[in-house]
Amino acid sequence: MEYIESIRNEQIKNAVKLQTKKYQIKENAYFLEGPHLINEAVAAGVPLQQLLITENHEDDHVVKQYYDNSWVIADNVAKHLAATETNQGMFAIAPIPTMTLPEQISGGWLLLDAVQDPGNVGTMIRTADAAGYAGVIIGTGTAWPFNPKVVRAMQGSQFHLRLVQMPLADAIAQFQAAQAPVYGTLVNQDAVDYRTVKPTGTFGLVIGNEGNGMNPELAKETTANLVIPLPGKAESLNAAIAAGVLMFQMV
Repeated sequence: MEYIESIRNEQIKNAVKLQTKKYQIKENAYFLEGPHLINEAVAAGVPLQQLLITENHEDDHVVKQYYDNSWVIADNVAKHLAATETNQGMFAIAPIPTMTLPEQISGGWLLLDAVQDPGNVGTMIRTADAAGYAGVIIGTGTAWPFNPKVVRAMQGSQFHLRLVQMPLADAIAQFQAAQAPVYGTLVNQDAVDYRTVKPTGTFGLVIGNEGNGMNPELAKETTANLVIPLPGKAESLNAAIAAGVLMFQMV
């Protein structure tokens, strides 16, 4: 394997660029950091395009599988690539998957309406994975799912469910065409207690922006809008926490 010892190496420069949305879209690829995410990708059958490893990972089974596309990097290069202070010496470039809805919708789907915080988006995707959802639809204004902060928060869940990017109004229309209910989360006089909703096989659940909530225009198109009663004194729940409560109720 070739040894890379300079951060000015073109492959290293390209790897750094793949931590930005503009370059990710151009190359249709994104950056993975750490053995856990890389092993999750391999287990899911994702064809990694490149591995960058420090010497202590040369005998790793993943490296043996991708030997022809692996490069050994110096410790200073690994430090340069890492988003965390204590890097684990293993990095990869993975393809961005197809981000469209399947022709036949089935299972539970989480729809994110302008959820801006990368940590929240990653946590919600990970929770949807844990709850057995089929996919997550990234609406307009929602954090890009391959932002490094989102990728860290997802912890590999992007390999277990389908990520879709599209306007939520179009997504809701497709659910309606499939006669599948879509539940919103806008608190108004018509909102119903989430505990009264009975799970169905195929459905959508919309979570709105952290500060402004769900777009009222989208709420007009939903089957029902849900509310979580708060018996305590807190005014509201964190968006990711609320999403988790609702997601597990629905399955």
